[in-house]
Amino acid sequence: MTEGALSGFTVAVTAERRRSEMTALLERRGARVVSAPAITIVPLIDDDALRASTEACIGLEPHLVIATTGFGFRGWLEAAEGWGLGDTLRASLNGAKIIARGPKPCGAIRAAGLTEDWAAKTEGSEEVLERLLHDGVSGQRIVVQEHGEPQVEFVNALRAAGAAVVEVPVYRWALPPDVAPVRRLTEQVAAGQIDAVTFTSAPAVKAFLQIAGDTHADVLAAFRAGTLAACVGPVTAAPLVERDVPVVMPERFRLGALIKTVTDELPKRAVRLRVAGSVLEVRGHAALIDGVTHTLAPAAMAILASLARRPGAVVSKDQLAAALPRGNDGHAVDVAVARLRAALGSGKHIETVIKRGYRLRLDEAA
Repeated sequence: MTEGALSGFTVAVTAERRRSEMTALLERRGARVVSAPAITIVPLIDDDALRASTEACIGLEPHLVIATTGFGFRGWLEAAEGWGLGDTLRASLNGAKIIARGPKPCGAIRAAGLTEDWAAKTEGSEEVLERLLHDGVSGQRIVVQEHGEPQVEFVNALRAAGAAVVEVPVYRWALPPDVAPVRRLTEQVAAGQIDAVTFTSAPAVKAFLQIAGDTHADVLAAFRAGTLAACVGPVTAAPLVERDVPVVMPERFRLGALIKTVTDELPKRAVRLRVAGSVLEVRGHAALIDGVTHTLAPAAMAILASLARRPGAVVSKDQLAAALPRGNDGHAVDVAVARLRAALGSGKHIETVIKRGYRLRLDEAA
């Protein structure tokens, strides 16, 4: 871990589960964190459909059981315990081949005293389906643990291939009761105020874009223009990739690896210049001078970012005024520049060019 590696950057967390852990990891690295869960998980532990499908699973004596999420598999067994069906369900599962949709459900399977026969490396349902259809499922009795929403295409493909399928709805996704925080976040993304947005599930991506509403196109444009879309894996990234949004993801589809990817990637996107004998690094809401963070007000940050985009060149007051968050005149630019100089701790970094504007006192590219 690099202390302060994300200082000056604003990173959004859209996950509900483990958001506190993600926030702590990002803040420990110096990031400013905006937390706005895009979806909420609604457990169905007391749901009649879950109990009915559990009893159907036991009666079916399945040949194959597909565990799609660790969270859902654990919740299923806990619900069965509550109904007095825990031992019976485990016995039924123990008599079947268990397929895990990636390593996460493997932990839940083993914690239940069971053993998976195979796990998909990509954590994708497509890989599981391809494997099953290749091996043949005609005449097989298959139980599919759902993960937030019905897997219509997956289940229909198995049934079309001759399998009898029981679906187990352990939980479902829903929009949060209050979508205002997510809507504010989408507006911040559209306005270029967020440096990276992290996603840990495909439903969260879809909900985020749905809640964006009228700013949907602006949000996608911001991602394409440079706001980092960081996804935990290819399944999560798919809704963005389908919309031609560039994404980054870790090689290992884990939360810690996702945070490391953000930590590695964001500093690469900062502008680094040699200015007045110092190394100046322009980040989202702060500047680093020789590694020391200077947090800036929005107007001062807008001025510095505008100057850094034209290193060494004179930028007119009119151009700088247009870059201010709410627009303004030459006087507002002078005030913002004065505050910027004060915040940076020295007036040597920004040179005044009489009647023309301002420029960075550039030595050479860092």
